[in-house]
Amino acid sequence: MPKNKFFLVCYGIILILLIIWLMTKVSFIFYPIVVAIQKLFFPFLIAGVMFYLFRPLIDFLVSKKVPRVLGILLLYASFIAVLVGIAFMIGPILQAQVNHLIENTPNMVRALSAEWDAFQSNRDSFPPYVDDIIDSVMSSAEMILSSIGKNLANVFGVIANVVIIAVIVPFILFYLLLEGNKAPQQVLRFLPERNAKEGKTILGDMNKALSTYVQGQFLVCLCVGIMVYIGYLIIGIEYSLILALVAMITNAIPFVGPFIGIFPALIVAFLDSPSMVFWVIVVVVIAQQIESNLVTPQIMGKALDVHPLTIILLLLVAGTLGGILALIIAVPTYAIVKVIAKHSYRLYQLRGQNK
Repeated sequence: MPKNKFFLVCYGIILILLIIWLMTKVSFIFYPIVVAIQKLFFPFLIAGVMFYLFRPLIDFLVSKKVPRVLGILLLYASFIAVLVGIAFMIGPILQAQVNHLIENTPNMVRALSAEWDAFQSNRDSFPPYVDDIIDSVMSSAEMILSSIGKNLANVFGVIANVVIIAVIVPFILFYLLLEGNKAPQQVLRFLPERNAKEGKTILGDMNKALSTYVQGQFLVCLCVGIMVYIGYLIIGIEYSLILALVAMITNAIPFVGPFIGIFPALIVAFLDSPSMVFWVIVVVVIAQQIESNLVTPQIMGKALDVHPLTIILLLLVAGTLGGILALIIAVPTYAIVKVIAKHSYRLYQLRGQNK
């Protein structure tokens, strides 16, 4: 049997494929594990993000001789107070805009339908290739709308999951804030004592990269949301707060996020006037230019270097598998996993040097 490097690699690939095939034959064994991961992934992801957002405040309180448990409780109380304050400030505005949007939705649908009928009546004057592009876009839109309609039946399940996550996350976050700083010491136990210093440096680099990314992404999205909201108020578009919140959330999606965020605003602007469409585009372009040239370089720097092609492939796969939510978390999740894998490999190499 040949034993050169090429054949050894082939044997390894065949063995891996054989193991995967055998695992599919006993999938019932892994089903509980898969369900557990699906249920726990989002609570731990949200708690992890909040851990990196809140940890600097906890460390500051601890440095002022405040017991960690008391500091966490004070942070929780302050966070609830801030949420209540925000609710009192923007709650009435948001409620009024949501109510108006619900009441006005039938009129918006009728207006869009009328515009679409007018557009259809003029299609005879379009070149054939334009007709093909329009048909392709419309078929994709119909598929998306059909998928949304099918998923509406699961709305109560989604609400139940949100409630469960809202209840579980504070408990997970509490223990992360309480015990999270001890995690590096547990990892360093697996390294020889003479390499503990270098291992501590590696873990520190990992921690710094994750902190910079999570805190930076939050601040960047917040800045974009505020800039877009101010711009929408200046131009006087309806539902400015709702549209700004959409822009803030979708800005977490690299490249395509701004386009997704502007789409609802363009629909509202289109129903208002053509000039409003122009001003919406101006507002978003200005906000994105400020974000990409001033805000992001100052806040994020090059904390996590993800190749643009990798981002595009991730978004294509995530959008196909999980929809808008997967698009939002795909790149951040990949970036975090990349940092963990990169630094874990460095730790593995460090440990292997002493065998």
